[in-house]
Amino acid sequence: MRAPVLDDAIAASDLDSEVRRDLRGLQKETAETVARHLVAAGSLVDDDPQLALEHARYARRRASRIAVVREASGIVAYHAGEWTEALGELRAARRMGGGPGHLALMADIERALGRPERALELTRGPEVADLAPADRIELLIVAAGARRDLGELDAAIVGLQVPDLDPARRDPWSARLFYAYADNLLAAGREADAVQWFVHAHDADVEGETDAAARIAELTGEELESADDITFGEEEYPLDDLSAGEADVSTVVEDVVDPGSPDPGAPDPAASDPAASDPDASDADALDPEPVVDQGGSDDETSTGSGPVPAEDTATTGDTDVNEAATGPDIDAERPDAR
Repeated sequence: MRAPVLDDAIAASDLDSEVRRDLRGLQKETAETVARHLVAAGSLVDDDPQLALEHARYARRRASRIAVVREASGIVAYHAGEWTEALGELRAARRMGGGPGHLALMADIERALGRPERALELTRGPEVADLAPADRIELLIVAAGARRDLGELDAAIVGLQVPDLDPARRDPWSARLFYAYADNLLAAGREADAVQWFVHAHDADVEGETDAAARIAELTGEELESADDITFGEEEYPLDDLSAGEADVSTVVEDVVDPGSPDPGAPDPAASDPAASDPDASDADALDPEPVVDQGGSDDETSTGSGPVPAEDTATTGDTDVNEAATGPDIDAERPDAR
């Protein structure tokens, strides 16, 4: 594989020091080349994800046994819409480095590949207990999207009713959680409640992560200048007992609403037949053959594939910021999608 052109301004020192330490097992020249291509991938992923993927693939061929390189390659492939390749790379990174990895990102990829049941399986794994708060919320959002894919709208709504779903809170993940809740309320036909929560999302979104203002304008027919432009009466969104205390992802995902007791105001969900899925182990083998190359060598490219773009309601871990692959050890996800 021919190396994509690197700008002279891109330096290996631009990569986070902890990530560069992971490259010390390579020859010095190879380590510097890999570092520069990772930096290039991170700087290009938002504007030109396909070119970013070329840089990430080249870095992978030169350092296929380094977990952080496989992780970065998986994140860039996700942003480029190469779902199968992304999943294979993230699985390889987890096997090499251990830890919970990018569970929300992997679950969202399963959704994109049309396998919501597999996405929900990931939300019940033992690694969920080790997730940081932001990653836990992101996984809840993806799990709600998977429930929605299956037609389980009531369960999707209840799954997001956690203590963090408080309009007064201003956590880094609050805007995305409020947005996802609003989006699922809208899918269930509860437009008035959805508008209210889109306003909460807009009010909490100081970083501009969501398009809450556009959704409000779409639903009300008026541009939203500020959160004070829309006034609501006393809120009525009694959270069920799942929100009475600290709820973990696996509990929320498993304890879904009884189909006989739908969420007030929501239509009966129309459950769709779950898609058949193969065992995860065989999938991983097929997606990610063990590379042979280490220092300066190259291994076969991970197979690529494409699937449907993840639904808007995930507010997806399109928030996965691949630039973190070039700037920090925690190479984690953006977005929704966002996606």
